[in-house]
Amino acid sequence: MLTEWSDSILVSELADEPSLSGELSNLHERYAGGISNPGRAHKHLVLNLSGVTYVSSSHLAQLLRLRKQVADHHRIMILCALTDHVWSVMLLTGLDRVFRFAQDPSSALTAIQLECNENA
Repeated sequence: MLTEWSDSILVSELADEPSLSGELSNLHERYAGGISNPGRAHKHLVLNLSGVTYVSSSHLAQLLRLRKQVADHHRIMILCALTDHVWSVMLLTGLDRVFRFAQDPSSALTAIQLECNENA
């Protein structure tokens, strides 16, 4: 489920399949469609993974592609509330050094707001 937390931040509550792949695809399309509708797409992104217990290589590829799209628009993407299994996958694949993480959605939102204030 996607929530517009503010004018500049989106929060997506992710869950296991079958919705996980679909939601990641929808986010990809949203950022890819930003060229035709920039106000809609170019926002910072918080992905709440508290409802995700399993990630496949396909999910990791989708997350990496989404990360690149968000970064291409000079926005921040933070993954938060990872379950132990998902966190172990991030560690084993080395993606703990690629993605930004927060303990929970509140911490992720605070990190984005602080960084945006520093850069203003």
